[in-house]
Amino acid sequence: MEVDLIFRIAAIGIIVSVLYQVLLRSGREEQAMLTSLAGLIVVLTMLIYEISGLFDTVKEVFGLVMLWKLPL
Repeated sequence: MEVDLIFRIAAIGIIVSVLYQVLLRSGREEQAMLTSLAGLIVVLTMLIYEISGLFDTVKEVFGLVMLWKLPL
């Protein structure tokens, strides 16, 4: 895992928290909740992409094959 990923996640967290506070104090609770939900979805999408790369690397290193590609 690269350090760049950690910095991107932290930056998204800071931006989302600032937007959440601004929207909450202006009386827009629904938009504040949607903003925090959107930030969570963005971060989870980034993590899913990285975890997928990790699984591909593990399969490549250990020479694993997909079970549904094996003949029975």
